[in-house]
Amino acid sequence: MSTYTIGVDFGTESGRAVLVNIADGAEVSEHVTPYRHGVIDSTLPNSDTKLEAEWALQHPQDYVEVLTTSVPAVLKQAGVEASEVIGVGIDFTACTMLPVDEWGTPLCFHDELKERPHSWLKLWKHHAAQDEANELNRIAEERGEDFLQRYGGKISSEWMMAKIWQILNEDADMYERTDLFLEATDWVIAQMTGSIVRNSCTAGYKSIWHKQKGYPSEDFFKALDPRLEKLTSTKLRGEIVPLGTRAGGLTEEMGERMGLLPGTAVSVGNVDAHAAAPGVGVVSPGKLVMAMGTSICHVVLSERETEVEGMCGVVEDGIIPGYFGYEAGQSAVGDIFAWFVKNGVPGEVEQAAENAGVSIHQYLEEKASLYKPGETGLLALDWMNGNRSVLVDTDLSGLILGLTLQSKPEEIYRALLESTAFGTKKIIDAFNDNGIHIEEVYACGGLPQKNKLLMQMYADVTNLEIKVSAASQTPALGAAMFAAVAAGEEMGGFESITQAAQTMSRVRDETFKPIPENHQIYQKLYEEYTQLHDYFGRGENDVMKRLRALKAPKAINQST
Repeated sequence: MSTYTIGVDFGTESGRAVLVNIADGAEVSEHVTPYRHGVIDSTLPNSDTKLEAEWALQHPQDYVEVLTTSVPAVLKQAGVEASEVIGVGIDFTACTMLPVDEWGTPLCFHDELKERPHSWLKLWKHHAAQDEANELNRIAEERGEDFLQRYGGKISSEWMMAKIWQILNEDADMYERTDLFLEATDWVIAQMTGSIVRNSCTAGYKSIWHKQKGYPSEDFFKALDPRLEKLTSTKLRGEIVPLGTRAGGLTEEMGERMGLLPGTAVSVGNVDAHAAAPGVGVVSPGKLVMAMGTSICHVVLSERETEVEGMCGVVEDGIIPGYFGYEAGQSAVGDIFAWFVKNGVPGEVEQAAENAGVSIHQYLEEKASLYKPGETGLLALDWMNGNRSVLVDTDLSGLILGLTLQSKPEEIYRALLESTAFGTKKIIDAFNDNGIHIEEVYACGGLPQKNKLLMQMYADVTNLEIKVSAASQTPALGAAMFAAVAAGEEMGGFESITQAAQTMSRVRDETFKPIPENHQIYQKLYEEYTQLHDYFGRGENDVMKRLRALKAPKAINQST
């Protein structure tokens, strides 16, 4: 009898369950459940309460709906019995966090609190805590806090501490009502098992936790705000365990709602891009994994801990046990292309795509592929949603240089594609410059499956061969692999994630190899990109921030 695990990938717009055969990692069936409430960034659900600029919330109930809809669906599609499933694992966008009461109930579920924005779950791309992040970084640097070195010198506004501090600053009562601040991935695990367990991945990368040193000192948090002094021992309390650990078994109620047996092993939560690493078989150093979608998360393994500019963190055992896992990222990639298609394409292009029977993305890709590197005369900065690495600054914005009255939509589209490749090269250079040498690149996610031009650009710009996951849902495959580890060998699973990767990981035979003549031209363009990157991003000209400051009053007026 075959045995299976289920991996559930919680993305920005939807959740996806994948049923995986343990024998070979084959994805037997999958099902997507769109989030009923989507991304909440203008008004609260069923409310007239408006949100200010840079807010991004979600409804926790949407995540439970994924479990109770998509998991039974994959079983039904495949004709697999509940008794054949030995484990469930999940991965999540991060830092996606929420405040809960002493029973683990999200505060936004309380009728008397649901009109207050800070009772809701903050999505990873909630950037409204930038002021708190800036002040946290300033104080940490003044105090000489050594944890900054592990995060490239800056803590992001996307992460747990900045978001918690924003809640305290803007709604102190909500902060006091909160019993625990949780990563959404840990909250969802608690819904399945009935117990709250924090995973070391999100704790390390998103909450400044260190395996040896723990959280920063109470003196540091007191320096931020005296009310935060006991934060980590109170509202961030709880056991922190490694990836692959069995968080518990499915409760009877959730087993029934998900169509699985009570007691089925549940692995602790994980981050989407981190789960992708074993999904493509990366369990050793020298290999960069890019989880490519609306944004890109880059992860690398190393045998040593060192400082690398702009890293989102380095965590011992954070990705694969026995190694230091490094994370970097780009805040917008697929989102940039989607923005241009939605806002920058004339009607004639839409009509031409419709006549050709293809999407606008496909049409623009085909047209853009007719140009050689440098032929558009355009160069862009990929900061439409700020810069995550290496500058760690959400106040930066996008730029397209070289526009003329003759510039065509496909030329602009190509320049935007190229800009994201340059952003990835900037990250790879930071690793190489600090002794974390990148020799191979692996890609997974929606973009590598859809856009061959983009992947060839990345190979040409980085001058590295790019291998692409053979799995359609690599993070979910990785989550399913960790579920097999949580189930253990006695249940037909694996002793370690390394062992699971040897059996279940999948990579395509086709790769993208750099074209030497393209790389030579892209190297010249990259030098120009670097000058723009440093000029606008390192303080020589802060015009992007001044423009944002001028815009802010209008954004506030529109939200009230």
